[in-house]
Amino acid sequence: MECVILVGLPASGKSTFFRQRFAGTHDHVSKDLLRHNRQPQRRQEQLLAESLAAGRSVVVDNTNPSATVRAPLVAIARRHGAEVVAYFFAADAADALRRNRARQGRERVPDVAIFTVRKRLQPPELSEGFDRIYEVRLNEADGTFAVTPPAVPPP
Repeated sequence: MECVILVGLPASGKSTFFRQRFAGTHDHVSKDLLRHNRQPQRRQEQLLAESLAAGRSVVVDNTNPSATVRAPLVAIARRHGAEVVAYFFAADAADALRRNRARQGRERVPDVAIFTVRKRLQPPELSEGFDRIYEVRLNEADGTFAVTPPAVPPP
């Protein structure tokens, strides 16, 4: 059982990556799916805990920009004995803005959201409680993702 936490700018490919890599094996928890909930953070944590308590792996698909934001998610996963894995989407703001402008309807976010997340974005670190951290880059030419395996910690 694992808890996957996606980290990255809006429009960096996180939800597409979830659909391609995890949709068949992991529950999907995203605040984007909780737009009408008055307390989306609390509900997200509740859904995460419910999935893990039932023994199901789960992906938390949000920007998760800082260690402070990620800490409660890591804590919930640890309480349930899950392996905790981060996927960091290395995209620059210009690429995210371009992809965002191609989105339609509710999928498109205001440009300011990308800049706001960029200011707060901290790459995840093992010291936060992650078992592994991968870096992900979107290849826009063919819609595939390059995933860099985690560095092996020194013995």
